Amino acid sequence: MVRRLNFLCASFVRLAGVIKHRDTEDTKDAVKMEPTTPPWKENNFCEYSKKEREMRKQLSLIVLFVVALVTFACSDPASDKPKATVGEAQPQSSAQKPAAVETLVISPENSKIDFVASKVTRSHQGSFKQFSGKIELVPNSLPESRVSIDIDTASVETDTPELTAHLKTPDFFDVAKYPKATFVSTKIEPNTSAGGNSYTVTGNFDLHGQSKSISFPATIEVTSDKATMNAEFAINRKDFGIVYAGKADDLIRDAVVIKLDLRVPRKK
Repeated sequence: MVRRLNFLCASFVRLAGVIKHRDTEDTKDAVKMEPTTPPWKENNFCEYSKKEREMRKQLSLIVLFVVALVTFACSDPASDKPKATVGEAQPQSSAQKPAAVETLVISPENSKIDFVASKVTRSHQGSFKQFSGKIELVPNSLPESRVSIDIDTASVETDTPELTAHLKTPDFFDVAKYPKATFVSTKIEPNTSAGGNSYTVTGNFDLHGQSKSISFPATIEVTSDKATMNAEFAINRKDFGIVYAGKADDLIRDAVVIKLDLRVPRKK
C-alpha cells in the first residue's frame, strides 16, 4: 500500500546500528591496544581520551536529535484533536421550515473537505475533490439552520498515489459499492462554555453503508456576504465498518482527523 517505513524511522534504526557497531569496534580496539607501558606515559593518551569523549558526545547529540524527529514524524495526529461523539442515527426533524430560508450552495470552489490518517510510522494527508451541498440559512437564527453535504467517495486523493488507489478498494471506502458519503445536520447549538462563534453541530453521517449520529465542535460565522464553518475533529473509522488493520509491522490507527472548511457565498 505504501512504504513500510518512513525516512526518519529508518534513519533512526540505521543510526542505532552504527552506534552499536562503533561500540563493538571500540571494545575490540581496546583489547588490541593494551599498552606494554602505562598509558599516562604516552604523550598522546590525553589527546586520545579527549577525542573519544568528544566523539561520544557528538553521537549522543545526534541520537537525541533523530529521536525527536522520529517522535514527531510517527506521532498520532488525532491525539490532540476533539473526538466526535458517535451514536445511533437520529430522525430528521419534521418541523416546518421557517419562511425566511436562504439556500447557499456548497461546492469545491468555495469549500474543502480534508482528512489526516496515520500508521505507526507516518501520517497521510487526504481530501475529497468532488462534493456538493447546501446551507439552509435562517438569518439571525443559526440553530434553525441546516447543513447537508454529499461526497463522491471516488474523488478521494492523498499524498501517495498507491494509497489513493487502495482507499478506493473494499479494504477502505469500497467506492464501487458505496459511491456516496453524506452528512445532514440535525441540530446546531451554541457552545456557551467556549463563547463567541463556537457551536456544537450534530448530524447523521452516512459512510461505508453505516449511518451514525455524530457531534463535533465548529466555528460558524455569518456575515453579509458569506457563511463560514470551520471544524477539525477525530472520528473512529471502525465505527463505520472500515476495519482494515494494515500490515503487521505497520498498523493503521483507528482515529482519522476530519477537517471542514466551508466558505459559502451569500446571494447578493
